[in-house]
Amino acid sequence: MREANRIGVSILDAICSEVRPGVATIRFEEIAQDLCRACHVQPAFHGYDGFPFAVCCSVNEEVVHGFPSATRLLHEGDIVSFDFGVIYEGFYSDCARTLGVGEISGQARRLIRVTEECLALGIAEARPGRYLHDISRSVQIHAEKNGYAVIKRFVGHGVGRKLHEKPEIPNFEASRLYPLPLKAGMVLAIEPMLALGTCEVEILPDTWTAVTKDRKLAAHCEHSVAVTSRGPEILSLPAGKGYGAV
Repeated sequence: MREANRIGVSILDAICSEVRPGVATIRFEEIAQDLCRACHVQPAFHGYDGFPFAVCCSVNEEVVHGFPSATRLLHEGDIVSFDFGVIYEGFYSDCARTLGVGEISGQARRLIRVTEECLALGIAEARPGRYLHDISRSVQIHAEKNGYAVIKRFVGHGVGRKLHEKPEIPNFEASRLYPLPLKAGMVLAIEPMLALGTCEVEILPDTWTAVTKDRKLAAHCEHSVAVTSRGPEILSLPAGKGYGAV
């Protein structure tokens, strides 16, 4: 899984490096497909439950599962999130980032920053002796303290030999009634999704793209994290980069 995530993150880095105004979002799909072939891995999402692309590319009010498009161009001030993973020797990686396109508003910048902080706080709880709801609670408290809505329709999950494994990991404290202890050896895909306005979403006619019901901005960040006796190990961290404390 370390190698699956190393490869997946290297491809996601290449995708993110091409973000700029004027780029058609299908370009990110082309990069993903080309690099999966070059690295001899399979894109984890392409064909999953019928999803037609290798990368989820979600712009502005699109929360998750957005389609790359030849006609959708990025514009100055947009924000865009990528959700991407690969399959390497039967194991899955999973990671997501939200980026600004050119100069973005302070409001958008703060939304992305707080979403990243929520992810860091959730990861800090991923250690033996803690419970699943400790992750959920830390994300929700920080998001709501900063005035953001937590998207509740989509949750994090276990990841390993399947893309989505148990347990589900809500970004809100829904699991206290069923306390699940975290144990060394678990690998969790922790993925906060925050919105400027309502937490309610609707699905577009393509049957995949989820947008905020009020069409306000949303951000999404994700890491695959191993629970170890030494604490959380972020498998999807780019080489040479540390994960700053919040």
